Amino acid sequence: MTLEIALVLIILSSAVILFVTEKIRVDVVALMVLLSVALSGLITPKEALLGFSNPAVITVWAVFVLSGGLTRTGVARLLGRHVLRLAGHREMTLIAAIMLTAGSLSAFMNNVGVAALLLPVVMDICRRTRIPPSKLLIPLAFSSLLGGLVTLIGTPPNILISDAAHDYGLGPFSLFDYTPVGLAVMLAGAAYMALVGRHLLPVRDPAGLTSAADPTDLGQLYNLQEGISALRLPEGSALDGRTLGESRLGSALDLHVVSLRRGERNLLSPDPQTILKSGDQLLVKGDLDRLAALGGQRYLDYEEESRTVVKLLFDEMELYEVKLGPESAYAGRNLRRIEFRSRFGVNVLALWRRGTMRAVGAQVTDFPLKTGDVLLVPCSHDATDALRNDPNFEVSTADKEHYRCEDLLILVHVPEVSTFVGKTLAETHLGDAFGLTVLGIARDGTPGLIARSDLTLEVGDIMLVAGGPEDLATVHGLQELEVDSQLPAEFGELESYRVGLAEVVLSPRTRLVGRTLRGLHFREKYGLTVLAILRQGVVMRTNLRMVELRFGDALLVYGRRERLKILSREPDFLVLSEEAEEPLRFDKAPVAAAVMAMVLVPVILGWLPIYLAAVMGATLMVLTRCLTMDEAYHFIEWKAVFLIAGMLPLGLALQKSGAAHFLTEGVVSAVGGIGPLGVVAALYIVTALGAQVMPTAAVAILMAPIAFNTAQDLGLSPYALLMTVALSASASFMSPVAHPANVLIMGPGGYRFADYIKVGLPLTLVCLAVVLLVLPLVWPLS
Repeated sequence: MTLEIALVLIILSSAVILFVTEKIRVDVVALMVLLSVALSGLITPKEALLGFSNPAVITVWAVFVLSGGLTRTGVARLLGRHVLRLAGHREMTLIAAIMLTAGSLSAFMNNVGVAALLLPVVMDICRRTRIPPSKLLIPLAFSSLLGGLVTLIGTPPNILISDAAHDYGLGPFSLFDYTPVGLAVMLAGAAYMALVGRHLLPVRDPAGLTSAADPTDLGQLYNLQEGISALRLPEGSALDGRTLGESRLGSALDLHVVSLRRGERNLLSPDPQTILKSGDQLLVKGDLDRLAALGGQRYLDYEEESRTVVKLLFDEMELYEVKLGPESAYAGRNLRRIEFRSRFGVNVLALWRRGTMRAVGAQVTDFPLKTGDVLLVPCSHDATDALRNDPNFEVSTADKEHYRCEDLLILVHVPEVSTFVGKTLAETHLGDAFGLTVLGIARDGTPGLIARSDLTLEVGDIMLVAGGPEDLATVHGLQELEVDSQLPAEFGELESYRVGLAEVVLSPRTRLVGRTLRGLHFREKYGLTVLAILRQGVVMRTNLRMVELRFGDALLVYGRRERLKILSREPDFLVLSEEAEEPLRFDKAPVAAAVMAMVLVPVILGWLPIYLAAVMGATLMVLTRCLTMDEAYHFIEWKAVFLIAGMLPLGLALQKSGAAHFLTEGVVSAVGGIGPLGVVAALYIVTALGAQVMPTAAVAILMAPIAFNTAQDLGLSPYALLMTVALSASASFMSPVAHPANVLIMGPGGYRFADYIKVGLPLTLVCLAVVLLVLPLVWPLS
């Protein structure tokens, strides 16, 4: 083993570990690989960047745009609806129809795009036929993968293998060279799922589709009535005149107001700016445990005669201006996202912008920052060291007389009956729940103010709080809410022609994984309320604002129908209810179909190479207004593009360094004696296992040189072994994280990890058997 081979194998092993652990995004890992092979001298810098102009990469992004054109004009939707309408209501025929429809579309469209396109259609079928979604969604995802095997443009591994064949001095695969074997595998997979696999699928109905009286009523499906309660604002309520957002019903009590009744008027899905009045009845969704915990007692009491004391305490404090510099990386983010409190160990009293105070206390936490903003921070000089060392901030002593911050402070004390007694300051969640920022605590016998979050509160503690009496009045207003023992009949309907419910999942191209609804300002941004989150078969209904979103989550959202339509245009979300989807351009459907034909015909006749025809088609899709240029960029899976462009140099380094030949020697010594079919089987199994933990494109790039060198050493057909790699690289059936299509249906189907293994392992063996039977007939092994 030479030094170059060892170096390539180290880079390869590191990349595989990073892919499997998912500690770093796959596209970033690919760029790290590109830099590693270039900086180590394994390939030249020019060779390292050739991946971005590689015909395979160009073909991949162009096919994404073509797929987007067929999606936006409704071509694929019309075909899918027509075929599924003929399938009837039987589970077996529906599975067969879904798989054949999705497989046929995936032959010419992006796999994940097909799964996302048909997901609302299949969910609608589940509602109307009362078949659990767990019986139909895995077939949908698996068929989108199987269909990609049928043509050259069906999936990126096919394109990459064809490009590799060209690089090795062989003729590239043509558009339909994959069809005989790929079609046989797809049909066998559909037959397996319809006859055998469906019995292995779980009977899981997380949203209650099969038990609801009306399967089209999402309120019944998610059993929303069970968590619905009615509250009343008593006369003289402290919340009278406050907006719904200022009431902090959501943050403090984790309650979502779905309806407000005032006199004879019933307002569904009131917005945060709705002003509350004494006597209002509120229909709320959530658990009343937090409200019950108040028990009519007072958390905190306001010190009425405290202004002099506040000034004395404030005069003893040091106050600093923390300004965002012109190049601050924190601009556009908020204090919560940059973890200001935990990172710097100080609280913010107020935020000033252009000479005007914009936020006080806890309000500052979620306030988007801009360059030039001034944060007023009361703390000791030593506590500012971390702030001074951060290049994003400019720290200086503040002029107290200028800001008159004592007007922003109040004193409150902890009464004997307070439920805060015995809890630490952090456990009270005063900031998150009630919007009160505690700057310090005065306790008998203790000089000065104590400002530790782990301090346990005692009876009689005096808190210096950023805010005003009205903030504390909000807490008391929540305590005064009255619970109606019976729901008024008028509150029975949650939906109207203006207000509705919709199911939403994170799209394959989402950027929101790991974010919370609170951090996204979801309610404020979209004007919609999330009433439930469905994750791996479990419905979550409480503390949703703090749940970190995962790919595969399904969200039940509630609000005005026009808002639901706006949400459907967001690239981060996929609305499962067809009614709320963005209108398709059906009038452009014939044009999109014609453009697709103009791409395929020249390629079939050999007039144009596939990459040039695909770019031509992508351009025509935009010029004919089948989709806009912004939509074209949206449909391109840039993560896949950068992944392929970054990993291609590693494939080149494997060849140039001799590492591919070194690995091939190991493969030949292990399987060379079991015959050509044994070699195909071993290559298929190894590649398929790699596809469960690594991106399929990366698997194809890494296995292609090994397949080619194995064919040369054993005297086998390189076409046959390269075809084997292409077919097995897309066999991502045994893991939900193996392919985005699998994750997409995980939440709506209520699937667990073991379900994919239980159904996917036999399917992988069926596909292997078909490959061993059909491949030698079409591509002789020697």
